[in-house]
Amino acid sequence: MRVIPNLSISPEKVFFVISKSRRSDSEAAGGGVILDSGDDDMSYGRAGRGGTTDRAELAGFIRDLNIDEQVDLVALTWLGRGDGDLSNWRELHTQAAQAHNQRTASYLIGTPMLADYLEEAMAQFGKSFEEFEEHL
Repeated sequence: MRVIPNLSISPEKVFFVISKSRRSDSEAAGGGVILDSGDDDMSYGRAGRGGTTDRAELAGFIRDLNIDEQVDLVALTWLGRGDGDLSNWRELHTQAAQAHNQRTASYLIGTPMLADYLEEAMAQFGKSFEEFEEHL
């Protein structure tokens, strides 16, 4: 029997990150402008660039998570990227905890395919983005 590890972060928060990440990526790609948004880069959102507004909102959301939730988010990203599977979740989680710093938001937002990785990881936990969308 496969044991599903407990997460500190709620599935709803992970799906919020997926949603905001997708909106940020699609709007940035649609405009033909790729903006490098650091953690403190909140000012661009006032110019009507929706992708940057989403990115700034996402950065703030991730920074506001507690450390355990941030560590889970990084470990989930690595899980979805294929760096491990549920059988070695503890190792992934331990590595994410050791790597944790104040730049988690920048790291995650700068990760190509973040939404896909998180969605894949949540599928391994038996959660689907489609189920989450139905409750919006």
